[in-house]
Amino acid sequence: MSIKALKPHISLNVKNVETSVDFYTKLFGIEPMKFIKGNTTTHSIVKDQIGEASEKPRFGYAKFDVQNPPINFVLNEVAYSEGGTLSHLGIQVESTDDVLKTRERWVESGLTTVDEMKVDCCYALQDKTWARDPDGNEWEVFVVLENTEPVTAACACGDKVSHVELGEGTVTAGQLSAATCCTPSQKATTIAATNSPCC
Repeated sequence: MSIKALKPHISLNVKNVETSVDFYTKLFGIEPMKFIKGNTTTHSIVKDQIGEASEKPRFGYAKFDVQNPPINFVLNEVAYSEGGTLSHLGIQVESTDDVLKTRERWVESGLTTVDEMKVDCCYALQDKTWARDPDGNEWEVFVVLENTEPVTAACACGDKVSHVELGEGTVTAGQLSAATCCTPSQKATTIAATNSPCC
């Protein structure tokens, strides 16, 4: 029996649904199809219909129906532990030109980006750019130029370490090369960690 898959579903826990919606509206270039702010006031008609139950706290929630690429993408405003098992998220595109166009749109929207061009990462030569959401989840848009074999061993610690802390402003080449890969005391992450080459 064959199954027709419609689209993958990604659900992220976030600390603040409003700041996350602002980020992902810029990242995807669309508004959420559903957006509920936590503890919002219930409409009087709803109160009349269901009474006290309408006064229960509502958790923040947003849903993006992304068409290109097709993703059912959800944000849940709930308490969570830092880190977790998520490494990073990404969108594979057809060409370097697509990478650059996406980066241009992100920058014009006010996101800070980090580029990695002709980087040998995850057994493939890639061009990519990165952005990080308010909760530290990292997104890459990338193109695979060719498959490769690793020329050096992967990082022994197995972690990906940030070479830069993304924030306001421009990331310089000096910041990108300032840190070494796999420093156990630093937060494991992916952005700009492929220079050594742990990806």
